[in-house]
Amino acid sequence: MTKTTRLMLAVLAVCGTSAALAQSSVNVYGRINTTVEHQKIGDESKSVMNSNSSYIGFRGTEDLGNGLKAGFQLEGNFGSDDGTGSTGAGINFQRHSEINLSGNFGTVRLGKFNVGSYLATADYISMHNHDTGTSADALYAYVFPEGNQISYRSPEFGGMTAEFNYGFGEKANRNTALPGDGTNTLAVAGEHKGAFDASLNYNNGPLGLGLGYTRAKTDGAFDVKEQQLGLRASYSINALTLGAYYQYYKADASATGINLDTKRHAYRLAAMYTLGASEFHANVGRAQAYKGDLSGAKTSATQWTLGYNYNLSKRTKVYGYFTKINNGDDAAYGVPTAGDNFRSIAVGVRHLF
Repeated sequence: MTKTTRLMLAVLAVCGTSAALAQSSVNVYGRINTTVEHQKIGDESKSVMNSNSSYIGFRGTEDLGNGLKAGFQLEGNFGSDDGTGSTGAGINFQRHSEINLSGNFGTVRLGKFNVGSYLATADYISMHNHDTGTSADALYAYVFPEGNQISYRSPEFGGMTAEFNYGFGEKANRNTALPGDGTNTLAVAGEHKGAFDASLNYNNGPLGLGLGYTRAKTDGAFDVKEQQLGLRASYSINALTLGAYYQYYKADASATGINLDTKRHAYRLAAMYTLGASEFHANVGRAQAYKGDLSGAKTSATQWTLGYNYNLSKRTKVYGYFTKINNGDDAAYGVPTAGDNFRSIAVGVRHLF
C-alpha cells in the first residue's frame, strides 16, 4: 500500500467520522379532530360535520455538534370531514412552515408560525379543544400578520422564557379590520408595513404567567396602526386548573384631515376539573364595546362554553360541548352579519398521531 493510498483512506475515515456526528431524525405527526354539530346563526339552523384544524406535520432535527442543532417543521391543514386540502384542492404548509437553528443561545426561527403573544395568553388557557372549531376563542384580537417572520426564543432562565418576532411587510397587500366590528369602520386594504411581537412566559410549579405585545402597521386609504397587550395567569390546585387573560387592543387610523382612534378591552376566564379519564370544562369571555371615535356603537359581545372530554388514551378522546356567542347590534364576532348570535351543540372525536 502506497503512502498516497494510506493518506486517502485516512481522509475518508475522518470524513466518515464527521458525518456520523451529524445525526438527524424526521418525524411524522398530526391531529384528526372532527365534530358533528347542530348550529344556529341568527335565525337559521343547520346540522353539519366540521373538521377542527385537522393537520399533518413533518418535524426534523440534525445534530451539528457542539450543542448546535438545525431543524424544520412543516404543517398542513386538511378537511377530516371531506378529505380536501386547506385550499379545497390540495395540502399546503401555510399552517406552519419554519427552519431553525438552536443551541445554548436559544432558538432562531424563519418562516410562518403562531407568535408568542398569542401562545402566552389566549392559547395557553384554551384547555377544552385546543382553540379550534366553533368553541374556539372568537374574541381575542390576533394582530400579527403571519408569514415572512424571523423569531428569537431565549433559553429558560428560572422558569422564564422570552420570544421576539419581526414580520417583513415586503410591501404586500393586507386587509385590516377591527376584530368583531360589524360597522366595518376601519375595513381597509393597504400595504403591509411590517409587524413586531414580544412575549414572556413564566412557569413555576402550579403557577403560570404570560405577557404579550404586538404592533402592526398598514398603509392604505387610511394608515392604520394596531397594537395589543395581553396578560395571562393560570394556577393548578390538585385536579382543578384555572386560567384567565386580559387583552387591551388599540387602533389608530389617519388620512388627510382625518384621525380615528379606538380601543377595546377583552378578557376570558377558564376552568378545567379532571376526574379519572374525564375532564369538565367551562369558560366565558367578554369583549367590551369599542371606545374613542367608535363610542356609541353596540360592538360588545359575550362568549361562553361548557364542555366534557373523555380520554380513551393519551392520544384519543371523545368530547361534547355547548358554545354560544351573544353579539351586540353592531358586533359580528363569529358570524358574517352584525347583530346575529351564534350557538352550537357538538360531539366529536380527536386523535393525535
